[in-house]
Amino acid sequence: MTTWIILGGIVLIVFWIIGTYNSLVKLRTQAEEGWSDIDVQLKRRYDLIPNLIETVKGYAAHEKEVFQKVTEARANAMRAESGGNAKELLAAENMLSSTLKSLFAVSENYPQLKADQNFAKLQDELADTENKIQASRRFYNGTVRDLNTKIDTFPTKLIASPFGFAKREFFEVENEAERATPQVKF
Repeated sequence: MTTWIILGGIVLIVFWIIGTYNSLVKLRTQAEEGWSDIDVQLKRRYDLIPNLIETVKGYAAHEKEVFQKVTEARANAMRAESGGNAKELLAAENMLSSTLKSLFAVSENYPQLKADQNFAKLQDELADTENKIQASRRFYNGTVRDLNTKIDTFPTKLIASPFGFAKREFFEVENEAERATPQVKF
């Protein structure tokens, strides 16, 4: 009888270890999916920016410095994205958002540009992309929160460490001024 109780206890522990391991794998995979979603939306944004610049260039040819800054910020953001480091990507994305604001400010000086259908369509697509980036970041951060919580809680912590599960960094803004939503006005 005692043997059956001990054997039953061991079976329960084994099933608990398997269940805990599988739930950690699921959360890690969801975090990777969230990061991938952010990458997809950032790529979409990077593809839209050259089209936006070309449209604005047609109306504001003498604003070369603004175009150069936006192009450089886009290139830096793309390099940071390929690196996979959340903090570097965040800094590069914040710089890109800042330079895009200056591009949109240029458009204020050109009423014909604001009326251009291509520009309006690009503006709408960029706004839609920004919303998708925000949703992707929320999904990623929610999954990272769940994963980090599970890794830190007892008794799961006993399983997470030996099997190599590590906490992930949140995709967050460190500078308070950058927490404000950029205003895109045309």
